[in-house]
Amino acid sequence: MSIAPIARRDGRPTLAVVGATGAVGTVMLEILSTRADVWGDIRLIASPRSAGKRLTVRGEELEVVALSPEAFDGVDVAMFDVPDEVSAEWAPVAAAKGAVAVDNSGAFRMDPDVPLVVPEVNAAAAAQRPKGIISNPNCTTLSMIVALGALHEAYTLQELVVASYQAASGAGQPGIDALREQMAKVSGDASLGTVAGDVRRAVGDPGPFPAPLAYNVVPWAGSLKDGGWSSEELKVRNESRKILGLPDLKVSATCVRVPVITTHSLAVHAVFATEVEQERAQHVLAQAPGVVLVDDPANHEFPTPADVVGTDPTWVGRVRRSLDDPRALELFLCGDNLRKGAALNTAQIAEVVAAELNPPR
Repeated sequence: MSIAPIARRDGRPTLAVVGATGAVGTVMLEILSTRADVWGDIRLIASPRSAGKRLTVRGEELEVVALSPEAFDGVDVAMFDVPDEVSAEWAPVAAAKGAVAVDNSGAFRMDPDVPLVVPEVNAAAAAQRPKGIISNPNCTTLSMIVALGALHEAYTLQELVVASYQAASGAGQPGIDALREQMAKVSGDASLGTVAGDVRRAVGDPGPFPAPLAYNVVPWAGSLKDGGWSSEELKVRNESRKILGLPDLKVSATCVRVPVITTHSLAVHAVFATEVEQERAQHVLAQAPGVVLVDDPANHEFPTPADVVGTDPTWVGRVRRSLDDPRALELFLCGDNLRKGAALNTAQIAEVVAAELNPPR
């Protein structure tokens, strides 16, 4: 296969974006076009059916090439925005070709030889990658971990109780489509939602959700695991432990799907080793990289998905010391699950690697 040369070969690392035509890949190209430009060549890679498409990044129109071993020739960093099974097969291929693979799927997150990185929290972990692969956490974990990492640094985290309110886009484009279709079906009947089962009858097939999402919340996200836990709930537990370096951290999560298109929210009860004070905790959060504090309930100022969608930070509000435990904080967080929750964090990890490969002179 012939890989067309790309302009701007100036000594900076070459980047490949695998899954460039997908939902997260589309956001990734936007992010690459707006962040500091640390890349020389950028190569866009997708499935053979998408090969030949032309997409714009950094103001340049580039042709998408088909996923193959040769597609990674000369690549320094390869970002994977693809399903688990694709990453599981192709990230090792990219690494064998000499690229550092930064994977946004769940294929390698709990592999002990693959670091799980959030640059604001544990950027140094990216340098230890015996398999040549770095993993990006799940979007639910990412929506809270930047804020919790800052609080852990200040107080030493011991326990988390989390309730997530996850957007339909967490189920991919089918989730978005299903919610929009359901809202269209229920919007014309003002009486719906007043009798048990009426929303189910109006919606019919709920699509990728186990129950209608319109006019509803669904206490389920992911697949069934032992003990009645869902895969999303276990990801919150296992990934938080790995990112923070706290293998014994107590974590209990309940993941709920809500009728929001994009942006996950979480209500968090966090217990620390020392006493906490509301004002100091607010100051810690306000100063933390990647966090925006919006916390003035007297004036109804706190983060909501409708205000956060399309932005990069983790937004935090409703910060309170627990009434029953002086070592505990209650807080509410929102984060765009397609930006920091997926594409942005992957781009940030790649930038950490780029700085390592081509340090400033």
